Amino acid sequence: MGTFTKGILGGFSGKVGTVVGAYWRGKNVMRSLPRQSSKPATPSQEAQRTIFRVVAKFLYPIKGILAAYFGSPEGDKSRFNLAMSYHLKEGVHEVNDQIEMDLPKVLISKGALQGLKNPGFVAQANSVMEVTWDDNSGQGLAGPDDTLTVVVYNSTLELFEVFAPAGLREDTQASLTAPNYMSGLEVHAWATFITPSGDVAATSVYLGSLTVT
Repeated sequence: MGTFTKGILGGFSGKVGTVVGAYWRGKNVMRSLPRQSSKPATPSQEAQRTIFRVVAKFLYPIKGILAAYFGSPEGDKSRFNLAMSYHLKEGVHEVNDQIEMDLPKVLISKGALQGLKNPGFVAQANSVMEVTWDDNSGQGLAGPDDTLTVVVYNSTLELFEVFAPAGLREDTQASLTAPNYMSGLEVHAWATFITPSGDVAATSVYLGSLTVT
C-alpha cells in the first residue's frame, strides 16, 4: 500500500487501471488490485473464512460500542480491529460441526476500569430484567458515578438491545425493560462500566442468560 500527499490530480477514490485509491486514516492511500486466484480454497482457508463471517456478522451491530471502548488503538489497528482480532481467536467455538459465537467469552469493552463486582441477572415480571452488583467505588479507578452499559442479545432473532446509560456504579441495581419482541425469549447479556468522561471503560462481564417474562 502506498501513501501520497500530492499527485498529478491529488488524491482519488475508486479503481483506476490496476490500482485502487482511497482516503484512509487521514491519508491518501493507493493499493494494487488483488490478484484473482484460480486455486480452490483449502479446508483451512474455508474454515477461517467461515469464522470471519460469523464474527463479523455478530459484531457489526454493536460496532459503535466496540469502536469506543474496546482497548486502545494500536498503530493502524482501531478498537474495532482489536475486537475482531480477539473474537476471531477467543470468541468462537464449534457446535455440531457449526462455528458459533462462544457467548460467555464475548466482550463488549476492554479497559483498566474496575468492572461489575458480584454481578447478578434475573427476570422480573412485565419484561423487566434486573441487573445487580456490589458498589466497589474507590477500588483502583472505580468511581460512584461510573455509568453502566448493558447489551442484551437474542440469538434466535440475532438482535441486540443496548441500554446506555443504564445506571451508576453506586446504584448497585438497574431495572431494564425488554422490548415487546423479546417477551418469552431467552436473552444473553453483557455489562460494563464507563467513566463519566467516556475515556476509560472496564473489561465487560457476561451476565448470563434468562427468559424474558
